[in-house]
Amino acid sequence: MPLFFLGGLLLEFICLLLAAFGVGALIGAVGIGGVLLIPALTAFAGLGIHEAMATALFTFAFTGITGTVMFQRQGSIDWRITIPVCAGAIPFAFLGAWLNSLTRPTVLALLLAAVIIFAGVYTLATWRAMRDPAFHGDPGLQRALLTAIGATSGLGSGWTGVGGPALSVPLMVLFGFPALPSIGASQVIQIIAALSGTLGNLNFGTVNFSVAAAVTVLEIAGVYVGARIAHAVSPGPLKWFVAWLCIVVGAFLIARAMGFA
Repeated sequence: MPLFFLGGLLLEFICLLLAAFGVGALIGAVGIGGVLLIPALTAFAGLGIHEAMATALFTFAFTGITGTVMFQRQGSIDWRITIPVCAGAIPFAFLGAWLNSLTRPTVLALLLAAVIIFAGVYTLATWRAMRDPAFHGDPGLQRALLTAIGATSGLGSGWTGVGGPALSVPLMVLFGFPALPSIGASQVIQIIAALSGTLGNLNFGTVNFSVAAAVTVLEIAGVYVGARIAHAVSPGPLKWFVAWLCIVVGAFLIARAMGFA
């Protein structure tokens, strides 16, 4: 095997590991970030879109556990709002995995790009939340809203493999929930959505466990660093960086799916 070919493979592997660490750091710091792992898996690991989505979703169970432990130690998880979100995500993540198995690769790529751009745009537009959470005077309606957010996040997670936080954090902040508890809840929903979606993928899709093993180790290290950042500094500058990165990556995925890149 030519040395230049081996060198190229090594470079791609290093890029994949660096991307995994960066994704983990963003998950720990601002919740969203997992949306960027799937493009990295297709670009540097050579996985097809279905396999990349299923593999990414599997790894998010472990980043979710790490993030949940880190945020719980800091007292940043409000279980009153977290439990309804997770309850909504459980059945719909499995449904999303089923839809993933039925969707053509080009459509999946466009759907993934739309979710990534949505995460970026809504992060920019909604980080300054309302003064009070929606339905703060009606606990029943608020729980129903949180369950609906969880269902939407779970469906998108299982369908595109992006992980629940890509949708749950922007939606929760949009409806007035504070940023740090929203990010804390997103760590837990990662576990629920990933496990439910992966159960579906084991029936309907493919998980590349060898790639997942290497990626997960770096993601976990990144989550540890990112969670410390989230509790130590203002999330503003990091939020802007993630939002614009999502928009750029989403636009590139659309261009590639349409044959322009």
